[in-house]
Amino acid sequence: MRELPLAKAINEGLRAAMLADSSVMLMGEDIAQLGGVFRVTEGLQEQFGPSRVVDTPLAEAGIVGTAIGLAMRGYKPVCEIQFDGFVYPAFDQIVTQLAKLTSRHEGTQAFPVVIRIPYGGHIGAIEHHQESPEAYFAHTAGLRVISPATPHDAYWMIQDAIASSDPVIFLEPKSRYWHKGQVDVEVPGLAMNQAEIARVGRDVTLIGHGAAVAMMQQAADIAEGEGISIEVINLRSLSPLDMDTVMESVRKTTRAVVVQEAPGNASLGSEVAATLAEQAFYVMQAPVLRVSGFNAPFPPAGLESIYLPDTDRILDAVDRSMAY
Repeated sequence: MRELPLAKAINEGLRAAMLADSSVMLMGEDIAQLGGVFRVTEGLQEQFGPSRVVDTPLAEAGIVGTAIGLAMRGYKPVCEIQFDGFVYPAFDQIVTQLAKLTSRHEGTQAFPVVIRIPYGGHIGAIEHHQESPEAYFAHTAGLRVISPATPHDAYWMIQDAIASSDPVIFLEPKSRYWHKGQVDVEVPGLAMNQAEIARVGRDVTLIGHGAAVAMMQQAADIAEGEGISIEVINLRSLSPLDMDTVMESVRKTTRAVVVQEAPGNASLGSEVAATLAEQAFYVMQAPVLRVSGFNAPFPPAGLESIYLPDTDRILDAVDRSMAY
């Protein structure tokens, strides 16, 4: 067991993958000598050299396009997008090329490209630096979309993503980069497409991913003091969704609240709520409630605490669910 912050856990996971497979290489803006804006790749160029840890031009479409070509030649490129809002220049390459190419080749050509995206708020940054674009990619057939919530998840899930023959969008909750947790570097965690029951409870199921998991845990601690037992589901995989684990929990608690930083309209929370309404309607004692960011552009940093969900808004939804 090692205690690591989430950013360092990703760094160690990348290191392990590069040691195990010489075809793994890293690409991105300022990731080599600087180690990236968040220092996630710090020290890796020194160990593996400039041909495997590559500083790229400021051209996200070029980064992903080059990665697609490298994948066709047998490499396993891992691309870093510096901030969530910077991914859109590469959106065409990701959703119209990378996501479609395996199908276009009728399965004869794999495209093992990982695209790392720091995402989400709570860091006091400006526009295009605190967004949550997961729904765009989860909606796109041909992509796997995953997001770790803990250092242990981060260490193993980045290795699973690199080992996958499918393209993977790896969403890193940047507000959790510096939070430490226990990492078992010997025993793997769950498979990357599995959800985790992060806390066992009996009254209400809280469902979320990334940074929302820590908020849900905090809300569960407070609710416990008020006599309400909360079960917490860490989704981990956003596409595909592990609805079996979610359904098992909701059938037990009969109540569900979905939490996310992204706006609620046409979102991951919408998909989870719709599936629960289809498959668990007759066992639930209350409608599925959603706690999310508002359907508005991300505000200036001084207003982020109003825009983003917090424990108060989660607990309010729990109270409303319990009132039915």
